[in-house]
Amino acid sequence: MYTLFGTEGSGSAAIEIALQRCSVPFTLCGASSWEEGPGKEALRRVNPLMQVPTLVLADGTVLTESAAILIHLGLEHPESGLLPDKSAPRAQALRALVYIAANCYAAIGIIDYPQRWLASADDGLERLLEAGARTRLHENWETFADLFGGAGSWRCDAPGAVEILASVVTRWSGTREHLRSTRPDFHARLLEVDAEPVVNAVIRRHWP
Repeated sequence: MYTLFGTEGSGSAAIEIALQRCSVPFTLCGASSWEEGPGKEALRRVNPLMQVPTLVLADGTVLTESAAILIHLGLEHPESGLLPDKSAPRAQALRALVYIAANCYAAIGIIDYPQRWLASADDGLERLLEAGARTRLHENWETFADLFGGAGSWRCDAPGAVEILASVVTRWSGTREHLRSTRPDFHARLLEVDAEPVVNAVIRRHWP
């Protein structure tokens, strides 16, 4: 039995989808650093950084970082299709997952918490940093679409880890709206992923 710490509208949605694709039982513990309640203290005990998603395996092993969790689940449950079977496509899937973590998740962290990156509490500086990070985030997603979002490699009817994570992370910081105008073909593929039944059920609960 897995235990997933997460909350609505967060990256834990991607792990929920992946766990369902793996057809494994799991318990969802509502928790985040910004919500008070018993789940918050339980999360603190297993992950001092208070990140969601955090996944606890049956043996008590703690996994954090969405890309790492998805890679582990894909390797642990190869029948799920989270990762490609063949070596070359799997290598590109790993590259794409780490790309999202390093270039998109990182920028979102700055947009959401600019004060963490500035020694000064100047509101003007925070707004400038946030605006610059948002521009960079949108540019990074354009590059992602060009590198990984092609029709030949993108799986919409049976989305893998890359498609699942992209479906979730593009919902933040105006990314979907930006991609609709700058990369309309890729935006349309994201909508197809959203419509897949397992993905759709989780997405509708997190973003009603």
